[in-house]
Amino acid sequence: MTEEEVTSANKVPDSLAQVGITMKYTFLDYFRSRRFFILLIITLLISVILTVLVGYYRPLSFLGDPTLDVTTRALTFYSTWWGSSVTFVIILGGIFFGGDAISGEFQNKTGYFGIPNPIRRSSVYIGKWLSAFIAATVIFAIFAAITVGNGLYYFGGYVPIQFGQSLLYAWFYLAAVMGFTFFFSSLFKSNSMSILVTAILFLFVFSLLETLVATLINVEPWFILTYGAGIIGNILTPGGYPAHIEHTAIGRRGLVTITNYNAYVPEGLAIIGLYFIITAILGLVLFERKEFT
Repeated sequence: MTEEEVTSANKVPDSLAQVGITMKYTFLDYFRSRRFFILLIITLLISVILTVLVGYYRPLSFLGDPTLDVTTRALTFYSTWWGSSVTFVIILGGIFFGGDAISGEFQNKTGYFGIPNPIRRSSVYIGKWLSAFIAATVIFAIFAAITVGNGLYYFGGYVPIQFGQSLLYAWFYLAAVMGFTFFFSSLFKSNSMSILVTAILFLFVFSLLETLVATLINVEPWFILTYGAGIIGNILTPGGYPAHIEHTAIGRRGLVTITNYNAYVPEGLAIIGLYFIITAILGLVLFERKEFT
């Protein structure tokens, strides 16, 4: 072996190559893991249940009034099917693939043996994030394909342009959810703790806070991620995008008024984008500074 070949063999891959290597092998681990197939089964079960129920009962809440035009009926279908379910699928993707991505390096001691080698922590973090995002995108794409397949069956070849917009917003939201889960995964050294906190926040706390802030304090909850994600379903509203502020009177005399806020599309995208940028950077900073013991 020549001196040049020895030098080439001992050369440390650059940061981009390290990201690619980490992404490749982490994604293969995800693809071969039980969690991928569990989440795939959950997504298929949701899709199958919706397909069977809608096909058998033909509810107007999904298929719309037959006397209305196809545009309104299709928006009703996608709003009910996609708008009410896709955020749940996205949250599960973030929890399954991002919840323990970084904390596992500490709990399983894998980072203790890998990090001392000449590899940047940022390369590990970015590579793992990309692999988790791609794995979650695969699940996301399968759910979207089944949704479109059902829509094509009921409405022919018509797919409203609003669904394409909602699809992009949802994919953008997936990036923010993944950034958020990686932040908590970097914050804790326990897999169960990072997964539990992330699940509770997304499934319960955020929606509860959003309701309490809007209803009791009458303040727009612009600082909550799930509020910004409301644009995913709102863009599919059959009667047009809902008003920014809606007041609903309840009770026999309408003595109690509930205030509901709807984020504008630019506002929602800004909230989602800021959450992604801030949490992803904070997660990386925590991972860079945390010591392996």
